[in-house]
Amino acid sequence: MKKTTTRLADGRELIYYDAHDAAVRDAADRRPLDPVSTASEVRHDRLLGDFVAVASHRQGRTYHPPADACPLCPSREGRHSEIPAADYDVAVFENRFPSLAGDSGRCEVVCFTSDHDASFADLTEDRAALVLDAWTDRTAALSRLPGVEQVFCFENRGAEIGVTLGHPHGQIYAYPFATPRTERMLRTLAAHRRATGGANLFDDVVADELADKRRIVIEGEHWLAFVPYAAHWPYEVHLYPRRRVPDLPALDEAARTEFPRIYLELLRRFDRIFGPDAPPTPYIAAWHQAPVHAEDRAEFALHLELFTIRRTSGKLKFLAGSESGMNVFINDVPPEAAAERLREVASET
Repeated sequence: MKKTTTRLADGRELIYYDAHDAAVRDAADRRPLDPVSTASEVRHDRLLGDFVAVASHRQGRTYHPPADACPLCPSREGRHSEIPAADYDVAVFENRFPSLAGDSGRCEVVCFTSDHDASFADLTEDRAALVLDAWTDRTAALSRLPGVEQVFCFENRGAEIGVTLGHPHGQIYAYPFATPRTERMLRTLAAHRRATGGANLFDDVVADELADKRRIVIEGEHWLAFVPYAAHWPYEVHLYPRRRVPDLPALDEAARTEFPRIYLELLRRFDRIFGPDAPPTPYIAAWHQAPVHAEDRAEFALHLELFTIRRTSGKLKFLAGSESGMNVFINDVPPEAAAERLREVASET
């Protein structure tokens, strides 16, 4: 992997990740951009104990531009984008309209293909491995920034999810706090350790799924994918490395090598859930990593949660009264049925 760091016209950082050392990234950003001005702040909810990012400047962000005005496509003569190069493998840059900025954290955009009409599932295994390298490198770099407590790599796909740019891409958030969801996992982890005399809850969950077998989707030598027993979403898969590690930089070479094949197969199955004539499945793919400074971070298990809000062809799962008002999910698809469907649509070998 070759890494090239440069700056956009307004001073934001841009990093190219290339598979070949011969790649040259010297194209300059020639846009007449003013320095980025943000109004991001993090507020604490005293009743719930969690945090809300208030970012009014995001009201003016780019919203569903036509393909010929896409800010994530490579630049060309007469139309300059966020990526000055005429082509790229993987490019990561500071978000122009960040939810978190300055003392309130940092937001980055991850572009993993220059093809506007592609998706992550269309990548080769080599390109998917390069994306994993980029996620890993950025996790390590952002974790070293003063004030950063947790790094979150994720991809939103589909207008139904709320994506405002059609070009395939992901994001990375560096939070100035440990997220409420992760804090809740850590509390449950600690309670389980006390109740069992030292057992690790993540290890026990994985062991239980392996013993049950009904919800297993893919078993690799170094990764395991399964629908969780109490899945919140209609189709939801959790992907764990078999050797528990707290974050992406801690993955060993064997897990890194196998990951692209397993993950690409999962994404391709998601696109086949609802049949050959269904539009691409909207999804969220979310990496859960240990907070940077958590005392028990070694007990945390890195994992990826992949889920869709589509419950059947043409119908979405909306977060209505119980889910939005009380955070109690009601799932219309039994996890065992979801796992069976995801096994049915496996790629032919």
